Parts: sequence; C-alpha cells; structure tokens
Amino acid sequence: MNKYWNLKIGKTRFLVNKKSFTVITTLSLVLLSAMIISLGIGQMFIWPIDVVKAIFGNGEDMHDLVVNDFRMPRILLSVLAGAGLAMSGAILQGIIRNPLASPDIIGITAGAALSTVGFLVIFSDRSNALSVSIQWLPLASLVGAILMGFFVYLLATTRNGVQPVKLVLIGVGLSAAVEAVTTMIMTFGPIHTAARANIWLTGSVNGATWEQVWTILPWIVGLGIILMFYSTQLNMQGLGDDLATNAGARVQRDRLVLLVIATALAGGSVAFAGGIGFVGLMAPHIARRLVGSVFSALIPVSALIGGMIVLIADLIARTAFAPLEIPAGVFTSLIGAPYFIYLLFKTRK
Repeated sequence: MNKYWNLKIGKTRFLVNKKSFTVITTLSLVLLSAMIISLGIGQMFIWPIDVVKAIFGNGEDMHDLVVNDFRMPRILLSVLAGAGLAMSGAILQGIIRNPLASPDIIGITAGAALSTVGFLVIFSDRSNALSVSIQWLPLASLVGAILMGFFVYLLATTRNGVQPVKLVLIGVGLSAAVEAVTTMIMTFGPIHTAARANIWLTGSVNGATWEQVWTILPWIVGLGIILMFYSTQLNMQGLGDDLATNAGARVQRDRLVLLVIATALAGGSVAFAGGIGFVGLMAPHIARRLVGSVFSALIPVSALIGGMIVLIADLIARTAFAPLEIPAGVFTSLIGAPYFIYLLFKTRK
C-alpha cells in the first residue's frame, strides 16, 4: 500500500506522507476546537456557537468584548508560546541525540529567568515601582536566553567541534548555577519584585495583550518556517557526526544554526509566557510516537501538541480555583515531572 501522495505544483513534485498529513490535520482541528471551547469557559460561560459568532463580529456586544478583548489574546499567546517551546525541544533532542534534552535542561530557560529578575531589580525605584516600561521585560528575557545559549555552546566547543553529550552536561551545570544566582537576587531584592518574578518564573500568560500576540506571532511563525527548511539537516544530525559528514552534511555549522533557532524559539516563548516547564520535553516525545522521527512531520506535530498542552494548562489554571488564578506552569510541571522520571527510568541503560 502506497504511504505517500505524489503532488505536483507547477513543475515541482512533492511526496506527502499520508499518516503525517492525517495526524497534522486531526491535531489542527482538535486544537481549533479546544481554543473555541476555552474561549467560552470562564466566570461568564459562552456557548461555542456564540463564541464563533463573536469571533466574526456577529455576536452580542458583551460576548464580543469578553471573547475578543479579554480571552483571545491569552489563548493565542498560550498556543504560540507552547508551540515555540515544543519546536525548541524537538531541535535540541535532534542535535543532542538525547531524549531528555529540552530548553529547561540546557539552561536556556534559566538564562531568561536571570535576566528577567535582574531587570525587575535594577529598574525598580525606592517606591517599588518600575522606572522603565514593563514592555522592555520580554526583550530582557530574550537577551538572557540567547546569551545563555551562546555561552553553553562556547564552553562545549572543542577542537573537533561541539560534542552533544558535553553540551548537555555544561548546560545542566550552568543552569544550576544561574538558578542559584536568580534565587539569591530574589532573596535580597524587594518583596514585590520577588513576588512578581516568582509568578513569571513559574510560567503564566495572565494579563496577555494583543500587543504581545502581534509581537510573538511573526517571531514563532517565522522561525518555524525557517526550521522547516532545515528539517533535512536536522535529520542528518541524528545519524551521528561521522555518518552525517560522510553524507555531505556540514555538521558543526548546521548544529550552530539549529542551536540559534532553538534558543530564539525558547527565548521568545519564555519572554512572553514565563518559565513554563517541561513542554519542550513532553511535546516532541508525544509527537514522535504519532509520526516517527522524520523532522518534516515531527516539527509541526510538536508545535501543535505544545500549543495544546499550554492551552489546556492555562484553562485549568484560570478556572479550577476561580477566582484565584494559578500559574499555568504549575500544571505543566505536575505532568512533566513524573514524565521526566519515567523517561529517566526508561533510558536508564
């Protein structure tokens, strides 16, 4: 039985895997349905049909306000941040060839956290108010993530290039050190700064705005498209350095480019949604079970699953204990920590 569709667009032919296409289409519909349901759930319940009417501007005025102004930015930011973290995790697991690799493990999230807490402390005045606009906070966390990624890469570089195992070990060590510095800054900093930083470190999309959505949207989508063009090089990384080099791949150059993309995806996501943990670890694993290890399919499936994980976590966070809101990162960690232990046990040999 033929597993592929042979499509022709102009003079170019494409082979489309039937299973991957079916999985991506199904997950897209499930994610869209979950978004519509989530838009209707809250202190004011709105039926799905009324949510759809509000989205297209044909609903009641109150429904339009709640759906489009209050809930939609939060829903979209959850999906985009989850997709970015998931794609970053898929890249890192590919280039490091380790199922335990994720932005959390190699220190990218820790770097973003340190720069964010530093920003809140440095730019707080004596009255505990920020002396600059809070809109600069995402840029601070993004810079911290990128600097941490490059620092890890620099320390892991040897005469023979970057070795994946060394990259992981250095990332784990630096992550622990940076987290200790972050905790020390929070301990000696103002109380309001520690409280605000603690919520951000846990991961939350509460207070999301359309400005944040329009800022992160081209970042995640643009990097995702670039990553799709690099999916072949990412597949080659899984062969090992020797085989990939013999097959004509520029292993070290591709590894650097892919690490930059992974860092930028994770940094952009963490900048707006905080340190939501374990999404970059779980989503690629689930995607791999559905479509295998070919990255042209693994990347979009990971993005869809990552978006769904954060979306559902945020839905539980804002409704389970209403009117009290719990950071979404609490629920991803509740699921992710046991999953991480399961992976450790499974790969113990």
